[in-house]
Amino acid sequence: MTRTSERGLSKFHRLLLDQVGHEFTASHQYFALAAWFDEHDLPELARVFYRQSLEERDHATMIVRYLIDNDVAPAIPGIGEIQTDFTGHRDLVALALRQERQVTEQFELLAKTAREEHDYTGEQFLDWFLQEQVEEVTTMSTLLAIVDRADGNLFDIETWVAREMPDTPGDDTTAPETAGPSVG
Repeated sequence: MTRTSERGLSKFHRLLLDQVGHEFTASHQYFALAAWFDEHDLPELARVFYRQSLEERDHATMIVRYLIDNDVAPAIPGIGEIQTDFTGHRDLVALALRQERQVTEQFELLAKTAREEHDYTGEQFLDWFLQEQVEEVTTMSTLLAIVDRADGNLFDIETWVAREMPDTPGDDTTAPETAGPSVG
């Protein structure tokens, strides 16, 4: 089996390789947010963002699995800049929302490119990610609204997160397969 070299890749496959880096960057950024919440004794917010970090890592490995299965050598890119300096808890949630909106735009471009290149398998592969992004943006939008309504009362935020954002056991059977074991 011959692997496609990076030069011979379609625009769609090049963008998918870039997306692997974006997903690993998002994972690291979420880990940085989680660590900040953890350091500031906000365990429920820390838990949510540690979990989110694992989910983003899984998204990267789902794309890697797709590339491998389609004979595209998965040249794993480095990660981008990670923000670690914050002035307060609202900044972190606002960053998470901006990040999810940016990732949504990236997946929309991927879907558009797959369609333009008549890569229907690639387009179908992206359906799950597009649906996932609707959920991610909604979750972070809601969390930011709760943070704003709490008006600085961190106990109220932690209580709401514990009640409304519990860890839910079980795998999403509709999710693409990962390269290696899933951790999220």
